[in-house]
Amino acid sequence: MKKAISLLAVFLVAVMWSAPGFSADKYVSGNIGISWLSDTAARYSDNDNAGYNVDMGSGITLLGALGCDYGDYRAEGELGYQNGDISAYNVFCDNGQCPSEDISGDVSILSLMMNGYYDIDLGGGVELSPTVGVGIAQVKAVKNGDDSGFSLSETTFAYQAGVGLGIPVADNIMLDARYRYFATTDFTFEAGGTGPQFNADMESHSALLGMRVMF
Repeated sequence: MKKAISLLAVFLVAVMWSAPGFSADKYVSGNIGISWLSDTAARYSDNDNAGYNVDMGSGITLLGALGCDYGDYRAEGELGYQNGDISAYNVFCDNGQCPSEDISGDVSILSLMMNGYYDIDLGGGVELSPTVGVGIAQVKAVKNGDDSGFSLSETTFAYQAGVGLGIPVADNIMLDARYRYFATTDFTFEAGGTGPQFNADMESHSALLGMRVMF
């Protein structure tokens, strides 16, 4: 899958900076919304049957993008930020589940993505726009606690898909309402920087509202 992600990223970069890209309409966009981080499992690197199930909460998503509009499709570079709370975890091992524990902490994800859109004209300037994207993400997490607290910061590949509805509100200005699914590939981290190694990944769902300005 990493090979396919790399090839798609190269293709999107080539489209953005090709000769036709310089003649395409340019735009900037910004979105804000609610993110729901999916519960995740942090598994020991040397034992996939043991680790921690981590319960995640909601947070915010912020997106900003610069893109090229070719008429029926668009290509853009996007910088994104999202976060969410860590609310509880339970240990699982070869012999089953262990008791859960309420904890506090938070997760944040900073992403740099290349996205492609296909704009479907619904009439009256309204557009329905399926989208896919690939890129990289930096995942940071902090678990609070005097004895068991730890933090991590890891970089991994990321991908996303979604759909948006664009409504014209003025000349060269669109109101965008979007749904986005976002996920990372597996990454490895050490608890506390010196503890055992774990494998994990992240997923989220976001509902977003924003503006797109053509120039």
